[in-house]
Amino acid sequence: MMAASLLRRDKRATAAQLKADLSRTDNSSGVRQLQELLDGVLDPERPAGDAEALDWCRCLVAGGDGFEEFCRTVRSYDNATLCGLVWTANFVAYRCRTCGISPCMSLCAECFNSGDHTGHDFNMFRSQAGGACDCGDGNVMRESGFCRRHRLKTGENIPSVPRDLLLMSEVVLPRFIINIVQYLRDGYTEPDTATERDLQKVLQQLEPQISFLEDLTKMGGAMRNVLTKILTNPQTFKELSMGQEENLYAKKNYEKYLAALKSSGLVSMEEKLRHGPGAVEPVPGAGVGAFGLQGEIPCWTPPYLSDEDQDGGQNVGQRKRVKLSSSTKDPSIMDTLKHKCFLEELLFWTVKYEFPQKMVTFLLNMLPDQDYKIAFTKTFVQHYAFIMKTLMKSHESDTMSNRIVHISVQLFSNEELARHMTEECQLLDIMVTVLLYMMESCLIKCELQDEENSRHVVVNCGEALLKNNTYWPLVSDFINILSHQSVAKRFLEDHSLLILWMSFVSSFQGMNLNKREMNEHVEFESQTYYAAFAAELEACAQPMWGLLTHCKVKETQEYTKTVVRYCLEALEVWFDAIGFVDEPTPNQLTFHLPLHRYYAMFLSKAVKCQGLELDSLLPDQEMLMKIMVHPLQIQACLSEIHSNMWVRNGLQIKGQAMTYVQSHFCNSMIDPDIYLLQVCASRLDPDYFISSVFERFKVVDLLTMASQHQNAVLEPEQERPMLEGALTFLVILLSLRIHLGMADDEILRAEMVAQLCMNDRTHSTLLDLISFTNPNPKSGIVPGSCSFEAMLSAVADFKAPVFEPGGSMQQGMYTPKAEVWEKEFDPIMVVLRTVYRRDVQSAMDRYSAFLKQSGIHSGNPWPPYKERTPLHPCYKGLVRLLHCKTLHIVIFTLLYKISMDHQNMSEHVLCMVLYLIELGLDNLVQEDQEQEVGPHCHDSWFPSTSLLSNLHHVINFVRVRVPESAPEVKKEPPPSTSAEAPALGQAQVFSLVAERRRRFQEIINRSSREADQAARPKSSSRWAPPGTPPPLVTEILEVRESMLSLLLKLHRKLSGHQGSFNPEQLDEPPTGIHGDGVTAIERILTKAAARSHQNHRCILELCARSAPPAPPKRSSSADKKIMDKEERRQRARERQQKLLAEFASRQKSFMETAMDVESPEADTAMDLDASEQQEAEALYDCVICGQSGPSTDERPAGLVVLLQATSVLGHRSRSAEPKKLPTSDEEHIYPADTCGATHDVRLALLQRFFKDSSCLQSVSIGWDGGVYVQTCGHTLHIDCHKSYMESLRNDQVLQGFSVDKGEFTCPLCRQFANSVLPCRPGQGTEISAWHGHSGKSLSVLIKEVEDLQDQLGAFPVSISTESNLTKEMESVIKDIKNTTQKKYMDYGKNPGSPDNDFLFMYSVARTNLELELVHRGGDLCFGGASAAVKRSCLNQLFHVLAMHMRLYSIDSAYNPWTRLTRSLIPGSLCDDDAPEVPMLFRDVPSLLIIFVLTMPQPLRKEHFTCVAKVLYTLQFTQAIAALSAKLSPEERLAWSTSGALKKNESNAQRCWEALLSHVIGELSKGKSVYDVDSEEMPMVRLSSICSPQSIEYSLQQFCLPFLRLSCLLQHHLYGDDLPGCSREEEFSVLAHCLGLLPSTVNLSSPLTSASCLEWPICAFDLMSQWCAEVTGLTEMQTDQTVSLLVQDPQWAAPSLLQLPENYNTIFQYYHRKACSSCKRVPKDPALCLVCGTFVCLKGTCCKQQSCCECVQHSQVCGAGTGIFLLINASVIIIIRGHRFCLWGSVYLDAHGEEDRDLRRGKPLFLCEERYRVLEQQWVSHTFDHINKRWGPHYNGL
Repeated sequence: MMAASLLRRDKRATAAQLKADLSRTDNSSGVRQLQELLDGVLDPERPAGDAEALDWCRCLVAGGDGFEEFCRTVRSYDNATLCGLVWTANFVAYRCRTCGISPCMSLCAECFNSGDHTGHDFNMFRSQAGGACDCGDGNVMRESGFCRRHRLKTGENIPSVPRDLLLMSEVVLPRFIINIVQYLRDGYTEPDTATERDLQKVLQQLEPQISFLEDLTKMGGAMRNVLTKILTNPQTFKELSMGQEENLYAKKNYEKYLAALKSSGLVSMEEKLRHGPGAVEPVPGAGVGAFGLQGEIPCWTPPYLSDEDQDGGQNVGQRKRVKLSSSTKDPSIMDTLKHKCFLEELLFWTVKYEFPQKMVTFLLNMLPDQDYKIAFTKTFVQHYAFIMKTLMKSHESDTMSNRIVHISVQLFSNEELARHMTEECQLLDIMVTVLLYMMESCLIKCELQDEENSRHVVVNCGEALLKNNTYWPLVSDFINILSHQSVAKRFLEDHSLLILWMSFVSSFQGMNLNKREMNEHVEFESQTYYAAFAAELEACAQPMWGLLTHCKVKETQEYTKTVVRYCLEALEVWFDAIGFVDEPTPNQLTFHLPLHRYYAMFLSKAVKCQGLELDSLLPDQEMLMKIMVHPLQIQACLSEIHSNMWVRNGLQIKGQAMTYVQSHFCNSMIDPDIYLLQVCASRLDPDYFISSVFERFKVVDLLTMASQHQNAVLEPEQERPMLEGALTFLVILLSLRIHLGMADDEILRAEMVAQLCMNDRTHSTLLDLISFTNPNPKSGIVPGSCSFEAMLSAVADFKAPVFEPGGSMQQGMYTPKAEVWEKEFDPIMVVLRTVYRRDVQSAMDRYSAFLKQSGIHSGNPWPPYKERTPLHPCYKGLVRLLHCKTLHIVIFTLLYKISMDHQNMSEHVLCMVLYLIELGLDNLVQEDQEQEVGPHCHDSWFPSTSLLSNLHHVINFVRVRVPESAPEVKKEPPPSTSAEAPALGQAQVFSLVAERRRRFQEIINRSSREADQAARPKSSSRWAPPGTPPPLVTEILEVRESMLSLLLKLHRKLSGHQGSFNPEQLDEPPTGIHGDGVTAIERILTKAAARSHQNHRCILELCARSAPPAPPKRSSSADKKIMDKEERRQRARERQQKLLAEFASRQKSFMETAMDVESPEADTAMDLDASEQQEAEALYDCVICGQSGPSTDERPAGLVVLLQATSVLGHRSRSAEPKKLPTSDEEHIYPADTCGATHDVRLALLQRFFKDSSCLQSVSIGWDGGVYVQTCGHTLHIDCHKSYMESLRNDQVLQGFSVDKGEFTCPLCRQFANSVLPCRPGQGTEISAWHGHSGKSLSVLIKEVEDLQDQLGAFPVSISTESNLTKEMESVIKDIKNTTQKKYMDYGKNPGSPDNDFLFMYSVARTNLELELVHRGGDLCFGGASAAVKRSCLNQLFHVLAMHMRLYSIDSAYNPWTRLTRSLIPGSLCDDDAPEVPMLFRDVPSLLIIFVLTMPQPLRKEHFTCVAKVLYTLQFTQAIAALSAKLSPEERLAWSTSGALKKNESNAQRCWEALLSHVIGELSKGKSVYDVDSEEMPMVRLSSICSPQSIEYSLQQFCLPFLRLSCLLQHHLYGDDLPGCSREEEFSVLAHCLGLLPSTVNLSSPLTSASCLEWPICAFDLMSQWCAEVTGLTEMQTDQTVSLLVQDPQWAAPSLLQLPENYNTIFQYYHRKACSSCKRVPKDPALCLVCGTFVCLKGTCCKQQSCCECVQHSQVCGAGTGIFLLINASVIIIIRGHRFCLWGSVYLDAHGEEDRDLRRGKPLFLCEERYRVLEQQWVSHTFDHINKRWGPHYNGL
């Protein structure tokens, strides 16, 4: 009852009262009250997630204080020295290898940034599985890397916690936790009865409760301490969990828990004890000795699998699963669990519910508490087997794996803890047992070798467990704990564990067996090989590398011996189980031999690092023979695969061959295999080994002296590649030293050189490709990374990143130094390391290019021969292979066959044969005399085993078996001379196979003959050819050659002339290693001669014999033949050069004519009278039909143009300094000062006070969203273009552009375009003669201009006859209007009015002129026709616009011309309600363009000059007025007075002082412009003291933009040259160019801006009239008047934002920043580099009218062009209209590489060059042309 009344009271008051009660000494009533209250609040019958209950708990825990305040108080007692921040997937964290002790160490951004890691090897990464910050944990990282916060041992100076602070928590929280546990018990239903969703629902309801626990953990050490006590106290658990007798609910609840335990295949301890006498709790450590080593390794299976594990997937495919049962370690590992505290049960439910994120985070948040960490780790280990069982059954195994690792990596990375668990909780036993248990679930029978009777079982790679990599959390934990030395040592000392581990490894031995398809192509290509390679690498190789790192010193010899012993035992069991005798089954291949590789790697370590004797670790000869078979089979099959013998198995078999040698696998696969073969070769009989190799490679039949032979197993076209494969394999075997004596640094160097020789590489590719001695990618530790950098700089040069004109971005590359090519290029290493065969070719091409370039060798070089590192003494036996008769016979046979041109021989075969000879000469063996004792079947071939003495041995006759049809079969027997008869009798049949059989039997010498009998028939039947080939006959072949004579023959053959070898060369030192076959043979002969006198003598004899004095005639004819051949080649080459040159020149002239459309024609003499002008018509080449001709009204030609909307001009600002990108909340960008914004404000102000139609002629628009027209310079007929578009429309394979929008690529140069601009009939440019000042005075010209303006109606083409040309012009105008958006065209008050249209049209011209100025660098100092002009289409554009604008007439009453040239009666114009815009407010360049466009074309030059002169007077007056407004009142007075004195001088109208004084006077009248508060007007004042020079300078600067524009216009209309000049002279040069100067003025004297003035009427009258228009404005505020008056026409060049040097600055600020419109942190944040706006890329949150934010912004900011930096990827994307492309990155790492998607996370720095290129492309509008990979974005960006 009392509880009910308490529940109704105020929570805080109740809490405070209860806290007081509890604090008393006698607190029993308080405890009782509180417990009753909690019974009510935490009633399990209530729905989960009840907010009311949570509120109560908050208040009670806080004990009456506010919860926030309570949090702060508790936090002040935080004594934690660890950060421990827990994060989930996708969080950005850091890893510093310099500071890390454990490879898994990670730091949160805050700790990383406040620690000092300068110069360290660190990277940023996106967490995949989640993690926690290790800052402050000395077990995982060095203290030097701790951040400032965790460096101080904070625990020392924190006061101790007052007892009453956490009093309530200690009572309330146990109840709260049991409440959560009860909900979890209640909510759980077995997955087969419930759907996953139900479990999710329970968790969702519990979310607020778990979040509350999480909040508690964040209060720091004090609160964590309380929680730890509660979670780990068995007493509390016992009282609360079991359910007291009277509480029915609690009992039921507990029973549910027991049921859940049971259904998990787990039994609680009590049950075990009740039921089975056999099940006893294991005694730690006793499990080991219980099962002695009974010789056999059991094929393992746990006998105690519960039913639910038995039925899983009985019939996978058709392969029946295999279950074999035997004794194993401690059975209780898998199925016993006992929960003694809350922590254990909470973890149990966390597993049952498949690791919900919230629970995981809570459990991890507690880890900074040391007691908790130990308790939790124990609990985790105790549940380990159960966790893995759950994982195997889970449907969401990926997510679950990540979360398991998220926890385990925090626990097992700590060596101390891992050792503790190994010792106390049998961690290693548990892991190995669980691994075995896991793999046991997917075993199948192995079909390797003896398919029917094999007893070996392997994992089935098609099972989900392997395919989905479900085992990786376990393996990753295992590798993690093996990285700790103390743990690894325990593992290596525990023999029974090693035995278990070997049985685990052997379940991968021979997996994923391939059988060669002989007839049909395989129906279904299985991709299981991925799973197989991943499994071997992760589950076998990586633990192996982990163990090897601890076997580096003498002291660890015993470990190696033990491992080697168990490897050999396991191998014996394996050979026995697969029924292996002596021959591998043909056409079977498995790449997976982990047992062999374990054996090989431990052998290598033992010899290299531990000083063990190799022989002490090797088995007997018979076992070595067996061990050699399978690795050799792989090498032979690699060759078969490359010879296309496995094509019927599909592409996947090639995939396997490539993966086997690929950089991440080669260390753990091909290298150990080759090493093992080298060991076998060094210990077995060399003849046996060599013959085995050739037999395995199936080329024995080919090794015959006969020109024809039969091969039972190979097709003819497969013989050559197989022979090449066999020889290359032998060369690799004999010359590779990776495990035979090379030091680690030498290995690294060799690997690096091999990779760099194939291709130039980036730093990251190199790191990835070079397989380190410990290739454990998970470890994150790159062994010897310092030596990596040092080595790289020793062997390679860095090529800085460049930007190629094609638009492709180059990365920073490393390329081999010259001396590396010269001395270190090793083709053998390259062959070993290439995944693609083309890379070998690439290396050879690069090598030959180097030799040509450095002048060493100009022909086609052969792979250079390289001296090798000396062999380790242990492996000296390997050299015997080079000195065995079998190899010498093979070499002799091949040399003979090549010299006789037999089929299937190749240069490569010869190259390898010579390589073997040279290796033999370089590695001589002391001959043992005893060898000669036994009778050898090869004696007839060679007398000894030494290559040196066999080189000169002559072989006379050879008996061969050939088909009857062979040319060797002679009809009559050879004449037998007595001398040769004995040799003939001894000639043996050369059969390697027979020889090998005999050796094998000799060695084995078994007493029982059965095995022998069984083996023999098999082999003979195998080699029997199918079908019945023609019978073989034995013939005797006369040879009479020695190896030396054959070498000399080949030298002659290769060099192409007799007596080519000069015996004098023998006395010189051997020639260099670079060159072709001739060089190689010369080198061998020299070496042979140097090492043996006998050979020297032989060579001299042979040379003397081979060059008899021949009749001169014959030799000359041979020479002539050679000469002819050379000459013919030379001539052909010259002819080809000539043709090419001719073609190039034709192409060039064509390009020039196509480009030079606008170049001015030669000056033509012409009459003064315009009507009689003879026009030289311009001719246009159509790039489609190829015809050349004029453009006519009926068949107009047009320029290929690209129209695009642009806001580049609008983004200019006044300051030349680009704006900075904000990287903190304090920095901002203000857009109000941009050109576009300023013009908008000006137009809006004008429209408020003046007549709309007049406003629309007083400014230009198009600063934002103007239309820019550019061309590639090619022309085509418009009708040709239409049919071209039609054909594009029907062609569906278009990429990147949309034909429906009128887009196409220029048919000639493939430049992107979207319209055609018609060319006006007539000349290219106006070629009016320059008439000096044709005598006409200014007043006459002004009258003429006025008359011309009145003739507007008179059209060159009358409207009635609408020709094709006018139609096209109208369609282009329509295209221009469609290019930009409506809002950029309608500025008038009534949209769509003619005035509006008029404004838009002349603004197009203005935009294009202004942009050309920008492209020229903002001024005309460089003059000349810049590249841009050659491609300029302004002339054509002007005509199109002019034609269109003549549709509008200017009302003559309002014609500005009259107001510029006459003095008008005041008041005559003010009859309207809104006045006209005063002349001083008008934009002068706009007026110029309006006049030129509205007058009849072509306009005579004198009229253009006249317009320019008149407008200059207005521009100058505006400059003076603006200047006067900027002066201070005192200065104004001073200048006004001094100028008044000059008014009466003769040149007063050309003197600025007089004019300034006049303007100041006029503007002070009426409503004076100067009556303005200086505070109100933040106008730019000039420097306070104005010198005449500074005033003159500012006037010139004010007028310059007008002069530049006029000159540019004149240049385009009349083809005048633009003279270049210096900055200082620009004003005078342009004034001269425009004809503003009277011709009398001398250019050399300094020119003033006023001296260019030529007034139409009295200057003072005109100025007064213009000023009166301004002072008569009664409506306007003075400050508004001044702001319109003081316009500054100067703008800086457009630029992108200035970016910070380090990318991290941007990333840290923006990747967590919330979007301003949706207030959320975007998944893909992006930044506009033009204006700095932060947007959501692809975010649906900010979509408007189905248009995502980036696309929207590109329209607002760039009128369709957007440049965005993607924050999470560091790359830039460009949006252009409806397309987009990835541009690349402007941030590169220290090695000049991009890091797309920040995968490597290395520090990135701004690459200024790239950023300039990006800006350049933006300003010049060339994105479309330079970037090639465009795609549609469908508004989704």
